Formats: sequence, structure tokens, C-alpha cells
Amino acid sequence: MINLKKSGLSLLLALLILFKSFGQTALQQAEKQYNNLSYLNATELFENALKGKLSDAEKQSAKIKLAYAYRQIRDSQNAERVYREVVESGADLSGDASKAYLYYAQALASNGKYKEAQEIYDKYSKIASADTRSSGFQKLYQNPESLSRNAGCYKVDYLNINSGKADFSPMYYKNGLVFCSGRTEGVGLKRVFSWDNSRFLDMYYLQDLTQLTTTASGLGGSNSNTGKVKKSGGQLGSDEYTPLTANDSKTLGYYGGTYITQGANYSEEPSVDSKIFSKTINTKYHEGPMTFSGDGSKMYFTRNNYNNGKYKTSSDKINKLKIYTAEDKSGTWTNIKEVPFNSDEYSTGHPSITRDDKLMYFISDMPGGIGGTDIYVVQNTGGSWGVPVNLGPEINTAGNEMFPFADEKGNLYFSSDGHPGLGDLDVFYVELADGKVKGKVKNLGTPINSSKDDFGFIADGERKTGFFSSNRKRGGLDDDIYRFTRECDEKPECRELQVLVFDADSKMPLDNADVEVATGSKIEMKRTDTNGQFKLCLDDDKEYTFRASRDGYLPNQVGFSTKGDNNQSTLDIPLSRQKTDTTKVAKSVSLPCKVTTIRGKVTANRDKKPIEGVVVTLKNECDGTTQQVITGKDGSYQFDICEGCDYQLDAAKENFGSRSNKIKKVGKDAPEFISSNLSMFEENEVVQMDNIYYDYGKYNIRPDAAKELEKIVTMMKRYGKMRIEIRSHTDSRSSSEFNQQLSENRSKSVVRYLHKRGIALHRMEASGYGETQLLNECADNVECTEEQHAVNRRSEFKVLQLK
Repeated sequence: MINLKKSGLSLLLALLILFKSFGQTALQQAEKQYNNLSYLNATELFENALKGKLSDAEKQSAKIKLAYAYRQIRDSQNAERVYREVVESGADLSGDASKAYLYYAQALASNGKYKEAQEIYDKYSKIASADTRSSGFQKLYQNPESLSRNAGCYKVDYLNINSGKADFSPMYYKNGLVFCSGRTEGVGLKRVFSWDNSRFLDMYYLQDLTQLTTTASGLGGSNSNTGKVKKSGGQLGSDEYTPLTANDSKTLGYYGGTYITQGANYSEEPSVDSKIFSKTINTKYHEGPMTFSGDGSKMYFTRNNYNNGKYKTSSDKINKLKIYTAEDKSGTWTNIKEVPFNSDEYSTGHPSITRDDKLMYFISDMPGGIGGTDIYVVQNTGGSWGVPVNLGPEINTAGNEMFPFADEKGNLYFSSDGHPGLGDLDVFYVELADGKVKGKVKNLGTPINSSKDDFGFIADGERKTGFFSSNRKRGGLDDDIYRFTRECDEKPECRELQVLVFDADSKMPLDNADVEVATGSKIEMKRTDTNGQFKLCLDDDKEYTFRASRDGYLPNQVGFSTKGDNNQSTLDIPLSRQKTDTTKVAKSVSLPCKVTTIRGKVTANRDKKPIEGVVVTLKNECDGTTQQVITGKDGSYQFDICEGCDYQLDAAKENFGSRSNKIKKVGKDAPEFISSNLSMFEENEVVQMDNIYYDYGKYNIRPDAAKELEKIVTMMKRYGKMRIEIRSHTDSRSSSEFNQQLSENRSKSVVRYLHKRGIALHRMEASGYGETQLLNECADNVECTEEQHAVNRRSEFKVLQLK
């Protein structure tokens, strides 16, 4: 696995502290090891402590720390087990404790349980709304197979370079590879890292790439040892590295398991000779990852804060990581020194230099970043380094970004657990120009990525061949180096969308439903399978219309856009059963006229969130026909209308109310699209009425206000048992007594108007609030414009009873 100690995932490397447990309880011993970042020792001690007598508070705290310790040593199975107990305990998990939901979701994904992970991410998003990571993972886990689009193009091989220890982060050097390893033939005394009791890392060198052979079949394509290992059939996850599941099936993205040693032709010992890279570089602490200048004469590498035999720590007694440089002098690496942007107080590491030596990408947890570790770029001008620049939110997230690699074209590969992926670290790619983001961040998908940690990726400029590291082989227990070869052209980048058509009442999927998919003048016909679904690829930056129909159901039309940041990967189309007593209902949305499309969303008045399951009806007031759609999760709807007719939009959903929207006649020069959003309210909500404003000091109904009140009349007639409170307000000018009376008079004017239009008096209450509820800062003695004061002279209504 990527042990945090060796790759710098945490960038917090603890002091080696001798621990004495005399006179301490099991819980105190566990806490001590946990605080010293000795997570492997802490797990055993916490497990023992939890068998004893602890208070409920102590037990909850111990479980949260135990689960986190398992997470840090990449034991996702035990992390899932303990986080499940924490989350299902019913204890308060607000504040910092809410991270238990995030880490639980990540553990589930690491174990290939994407549906469960999606549900836990949803819970986390409601508790920690400021953390925006959840939505991307939720959308991906609706259809994780979307990342397998190009799986058949790649052949991935386990290599004979690997040992029984950690081997990872290869880097091209001359005709071979330099890589990090925890194998035993290091330089002198190599200390044990307390994080998980493993050895610190050295850099090793394989001089000739032609010595590399595979020791097991490829993970994602053809098999280099087809005579020795049984072919898997190409199913995702169907390789000899994947243990059987309970039903003998494989799990998407789950390349790796505890039964790897039972696979054919697998060896824990390397069969190719790799040598210590440099005795002047390797020390008794961590070295690597590394990168080399274009001509190979200069190296940039990661090491603990260790200079001239002195081990230094930060003010909080933690040894940080730093980037060092070294020069090749007649085959010996000398002149080792730090880069100027290092610090004893934060870590820098994982350097990657561009081919022209002008830009270096690296990671750091320096102050002012976006997440745990961010990727930075720094420019080399005339042999001196400039000021590091954070690559920004397009690349960096609230999670961890690390292991950057700049290919020969200057584009960037990196690993992240903050961008939506299959679990733990995934490898991502983004086009850059002079160190600035040019395109969108893309997940490389399977088989490069798995549900485990995938990182340390390097490749040629066309991504036809390269290497990467992963801990997939034994379910996360250690890292190995893999080689990949792309054997076909990748499918064009597209937005894969999964469409589901179902019965609006029973929620059962509808097979054999016809769906017309239209964008511009292009129309494609689809039909749902036995699960009521079909998939298709959509182009970026397009507007689509989906028109679903089936015998016995009203047709439904739903819009979908691939513009902007919409990452939605599923689309629900509910169909309502045809009612025999329905008035004239349009059977088809194919209109023999110049068509204008009405598009909008139904949102809640209270929080502006989209509402699912709303029946939106469009009535043509020329011929009385209607069209109906039912909103999906995004609350959107769409209709086509003809020029020359008025239309009325209504929204209906149980326990909600709404006001109608009038669509006036559109002419020959009407735009292609018209936006018309609908807002719905519930009982006890206060609803703002548009344009119900008053002249200063007056309470008569202005003509512009009368037009708005007509909508209230329509609404009150539609909801025959609805009762409302008319609430009127004034600005702050004049005395509070005068304003109170004025506001009451304004509400009474509204009541009188509605009563004259046929609304019974017992369904309305008139209330005045004077100047007590201003909408801006224009209080007494505050100088404001007339426009600012006018905003406060308003009326609104509160729904006292809806049914």
C-alpha cells in the first residue's frame, strides 16, 4: 500500500520516540501511540482497550481514533468495520466528528461498495455542506462503470522488479528506471518508521528497461504469459489478483485482494537485479520520490529534513519533508542542497520537472492551501527559483493531491482522493499551458485506476506506454510497480448518461419505453431494456431533450444540459398513467409550426432547492390541449410551444402550493428558448409577492401591483381551502406609529381587492409590520436612495392553511 510514511501522503513524519507503558492503562497507551503517529501499534492497543470497561464517551472517542488509525495504515476493511459501528451508534457526529461519515464513505469505496458509499456521502453532505467533495462522488457512484469506457484498450502488467516490500513511484532515468523501495539491502542502519513499523525508503535503479518482464497476466488487456495463466474473459476486475466475492462475481475497480499469493506465476521476490541508486543520496531516513533534469545531470528528490547528519523538526516537534537537489559529477551525485522554498514548519515533496527544466511541480501542505496537500508550480529563471504558485481549485481540492508528473508535452498527471474516483487515490490528467490549466481534469479510469491507491504515474507524451504504482495486489497491504501499454485508440471523451424511465406512482422501471433524444436537428431513438434503462454518450456543451412515451402513459419531456459544471450522470424520466377522464391531452409534442422551447426548474420557496416529482402542466389557451411532465431530481422541465397562442404553466405536488405562470403569445422573432421557473411553497411559509409595492406614505393599490394580485386571485381559486395572512411593510421614514398604521392599511387594501375579485374574507387575514422588518440597512438616520427605501414598502403573504 502507500504507507503514509513512505510516500508523504500525510507529510507528518513523527519523531522516533521510545514508549514506556508502565503504570498506564490500555487506553492511555493507545492514546500515546496514536498521538505519536504510531498508528499500527495504536490499532492493537485500542482494540484491547475497547474490550475493557469504558464510559460511553471514552468508547466513542476510542472507536473514532481506532477507525482513523486503520485508515492511516490503509486497512480499509477494518476501517469500514469500525466506522460502521461509529456511524450506526446514533451518537452525535457534528463538528469535527462529522468526518467519520467522510472517512466511512471513502472506506466503502476502497472496498468496492459504491452504492453504500453514495448513501454515506449523501449523509455527509447534509452535515458538512461546506465540503463540496460529496456531490461529485455521489454522481460518479450512480454509474461507476462510466470509468471503464477505455478499459479494453489497456494492458497492465505486474513486473519482475517488485519485491515483498514497498516498491513505487518509478521515474525515467537514462535507459532505465529509478524508484522508491523499502527492501532490506539499504545503506547502513535503516531505521523503522513508527507509523506502521516498516522500514524507511531508499532509491533503487534498474539500468535497462529491457530486463523487465511480467510475472502474471495483464490486468486490463491481453496477457503476456498466455500459456501460463488462464484468461479472465475481460470482465472488470476479473484477474487473478481479485478474490472471489460472496456470489463468485468480481467488483468494479477492485483489482486486488488478500488471496494474491494463490495466483499463478506470482513471486514475492524480484527476478531482475535493481541496485542502490546512490550511496551519497540514500540515508537512514526517507528518500524519494524524485525527478531528473532534461539532460539527466541534475536530480530533485524528496527527503526527510536531514542535513549533514542532523535531524531537524518543526516547532511542534514533527520532522517534515523537503525537496533537495543534487548534481551528477563523473557518476557521483554531489552538491546536495535544499531548494529555497523549503521550510522546517511545513513539508514539500514529490517534485516533477518539465522537459525544458523551466517549471517544477511539487506538493506541499504549506499555509494558505486548499486541502491536505496541494500541487504547486514554481518557475526556474536563470538558475534561480521564483515564488511557488498554487495550481488552484481546478486541480486542488479539500482532499489530497500528490505525485505530479509532467510529460514531455508539459501536461500534468497527478493522484487525488478529492476528485471523484473509484476509491483511495486515482490518477488524473489535465492539459496545461505554461503551468496554467487549459482543460478539464479527467480520471484515467480502469484499469489504470482501481478501488485502491493508484499513483506515481509516468508516461510518454501520447500515453501509449508507461508505469504506475498501486497497492491493489494484496488488498492494500503494499505497493508495487506496474507497466501499462495502450493497444488501441481511446474512445472520444464523452459524457456517459444513464437514463431510467419508470412509473411515477409505483416507481417501477418501464421496459420497452421509446425515448427520442434530440439536440439541434439531430434526433436519435432509444428504447429501454428490462430494467427501464439505457446508456448513451453525450457531447459537451450541448442542450438535449428527452421525450419518453409508452402505451398507457402520458408522454414526458425532460431537458438535459452538458454545459457548465453539470456532472450529473443519471437522468430519471417518470411517466404518469393515462387517465380515462383526462381532458384534451396532447398526444404528441411534435408541433407543425415554428417551435419555441420553454425551459425551467421547479424549486422550493424556502431554500431554493429543486423539487422532484412535481407534475408540471402546460395548457394551450388556444385549443385547450395540455402537456405534462414530472420533474426529476434536478427539478427541471421543458415544453415546446407554437407562436400565436397564450399558455399557462402550473405545478402540482402533494403538500405544496404554487402560483401559475402566464406565457404570452410568442411571435415570429421569438428566441429558441424561453426561461420560466416555478416556485412552490408549503404551509407556514412566507412568500414574497413580486411588484406589490407602494408609493411613499400611501396604501392604494398601484396598477403594477394589481397585475400581481391577479396571480394571487388565480392561486386562491385553484386552492379552494387555502387561507393566507397578508403581511405589509413600510420603509423607515416617518414615525414608527404612523408606519404601523400605514402597513395595516396596505394589508387591508390587498384584502379588499382580493375580496372584490371573489375571494371570501374568512380566507384572509390582514397584518401590518410597519418598519420592523426592513430588507436592507435603510433604518432611521441612515441615508438611502429612493430605490433602496422602495424595496421595504412591500406586501407578502404567509400560508396559514394549504388544504
